[in-house]
Amino acid sequence: MDGQSMTDENKILDGITVLDMSTFVTGGFCSSMLANQGAEVIKIEQPGYGDAIRHSGPPFIEGESPYYWTVNYGKRSVELDLKNDEALEALYDLVAEADVFIQNFRPGVAERLNVDYDTLTEHNETLVYLAVSAFGQTGPWRERSGYDLLIQGLSGIMDVTGEEGRQPVKVGLPMTDLITAMWAAFGTMTALYNRELTGEGEYIDLGMLEATLPWLTKQAGRAFADETPERMGTKDPVLAPYQTFETEDSYINVCVLNEKLWADLCEAIDRPELIDDDRFDTNADRVDHLEELEAEIEATLTEKTTDEWVEIIADEGGVPAGPVYSVEEALNNPQIEARGTMTELDHPEIGTIPVVEHPLKFEHADSGFEVPPPLLGEHNRVVFRELGYSEAELDELAAAGVFGDQETAD
Repeated sequence: MDGQSMTDENKILDGITVLDMSTFVTGGFCSSMLANQGAEVIKIEQPGYGDAIRHSGPPFIEGESPYYWTVNYGKRSVELDLKNDEALEALYDLVAEADVFIQNFRPGVAERLNVDYDTLTEHNETLVYLAVSAFGQTGPWRERSGYDLLIQGLSGIMDVTGEEGRQPVKVGLPMTDLITAMWAAFGTMTALYNRELTGEGEYIDLGMLEATLPWLTKQAGRAFADETPERMGTKDPVLAPYQTFETEDSYINVCVLNEKLWADLCEAIDRPELIDDDRFDTNADRVDHLEELEAEIEATLTEKTTDEWVEIIADEGGVPAGPVYSVEEALNNPQIEARGTMTELDHPEIGTIPVVEHPLKFEHADSGFEVPPPLLGEHNRVVFRELGYSEAELDELAAAGVFGDQETAD
């Protein structure tokens, strides 16, 4: 298919077509990563309603969800009523020419909809099929539904997030959705690479809970040593000082990972006597005396503003340190501007919309989003037209309700 998003032939995934039948974040962010690298991503959506993330809000901007935008740049949208036999046949025509199929149904649903791996590979034996679910396709919990909050709780993340002695706290981002999405994109790329070597397609079974556990790292290490990880706020279980401190006007993060940085920090904040303090001699000593260490450092840091300390500690002292930015500040600062991370795209109904670009910058290939997130059903006809359908055939599909009751013509 001649993908609308493939205007630059120097993208690594140019020529790869992805059919994404997932909803919300896990599959959506995965396919947006693939779109950023040049894949043609076609969202297969429920007629008249679409991906549920389209309705996730407030806020809304002229009826559009900005949250939906963030995981759907660079894609196309086709409405298909899969309860309609003609729509299912049209989907199979798309599958025959596709490289990747993504769904995040609970186990068993794909079979009921006739979009399971065995069915689709009858139409394309080299298809890479990605099945994302909360708990995977096997095990006693396989049929349970699950979302980010649930997985954050089950994965141990909430057990180590927040303040000691207080209620567990979830990470402020949909973290396990995004972790799973990145594994999904990695698995898809790995399967595509293997297909190049062997000519074989692949079935990928990805569960959110298992996707999250490898990220425990430090906390898992403590559990392996028969220790119990605890909630420590911004403090770290194995490094000190590695946390947030209060300043005269706000907060600063200070990251000391070795003895040189510890000595540099003590000199920068004009507390050289701390270098020779036996309580803080080594990193292990500092971890063991963390409360005393915190009191000593914060007593000094509250004497100046965060901006003043960033200049003293980071710019002049060479110690990793920085402010705690608001989301607005994180999206708009000199470093992000210099790297071209925030861009804009022309939206067909709203005008320009902001884009958070993806971070991979290749020396010998291009990447980036080139078209805005699609309107629901925006590409109903163009996608099938490129597949070889005539206008008469498209009219017949529309009349048969394949695209739903109200089709968006292009």
